[in-house]
Amino acid sequence: MSTDRVGDFIVRLKNATAAEKSAVSLPHSTYLEAIAKKLHELGFVAAVSVEGDAKKTLTVALARDEAGRPKIRGVRRLSKPGRRLYLAHHEAHEVKEGLGARILSTPSGIVSDTEARKARLGGEDLFEIW
Repeated sequence: MSTDRVGDFIVRLKNATAAEKSAVSLPHSTYLEAIAKKLHELGFVAAVSVEGDAKKTLTVALARDEAGRPKIRGVRRLSKPGRRLYLAHHEAHEVKEGLGARILSTPSGIVSDTEARKARLGGEDLFEIW
């Protein structure tokens, strides 16, 4: 069992992309489900589903572009268990000149950098994805 669930989640996404897998399965948590749904809204993930009754599993299908390449090119973890990073809304800058996204955990839930600037929300800077 990993102590850094978000770190484990993004590493699994990155490895599945490199191995050209179509989906990733991992232990369910509502926090990871919210992050996966935000990635689905942003277009990096094709589908998110929760399976099982007693022991739930979160399954994330990876999105592909028109040429069949994965939409996830890279992921970088920013806030870690040993060093939490927090941002004000004006510090949440664009990733890869708007081609990527920065995911933040705010009091209003999981938001992207664009939503954080628009709603003037600050929070924990989880990771960048492009």
